[in-house]
Amino acid sequence: MSDSSPARVVLDVWCELQCTDCRAALTDLRALRERYGDRLEQRLRHFPLAKHKHAYAAAQAAEEAAEQGRGWEYAEALLARAEDLAARGEPVLLEVARELGLDAEEFDTALIDGRHLLAVDADQAEGRAIGVTGTPTYVIGDERLDGGKSQAGLRERIEEIADRLLASAGDA
Repeated sequence: MSDSSPARVVLDVWCELQCTDCRAALTDLRALRERYGDRLEQRLRHFPLAKHKHAYAAAQAAEEAAEQGRGWEYAEALLARAEDLAARGEPVLLEVARELGLDAEEFDTALIDGRHLLAVDADQAEGRAIGVTGTPTYVIGDERLDGGKSQAGLRERIEEIADRLLASAGDA
């Protein structure tokens, strides 16, 4: 039996969960999910910025949400409350977890014991190594697209690259 699984392309999304530009990018990310489904794997990558004091904890919380099977859903819910997170801090991380039916006590424990620090640090280090300086930044194929300055035209550019990569993977 041959492997007939469809071709897949990975889109790494370097994001910061206290960033309103990242929240604005969700519209494009949802449209890409709708268009490509499982053929375009969107991976949330963390790049907390020093100017946002709760972003590092938010990244750890998103890792815990991913472990509980709801990473993107949590990230989107948290981005919807970026101003609330800025004003009130870590209690918001637990509130969002509860609202989504996640184990908020496990979130609290994860933030205390630091079990996700290495994952967040690894993402941030990799981001720096490939030239990420702000969020959102997208990496698809071998191309890096910076959405921190403007989202204009980025979805179309990602679609062009995804279509090209999926077509070449389908020919392989």
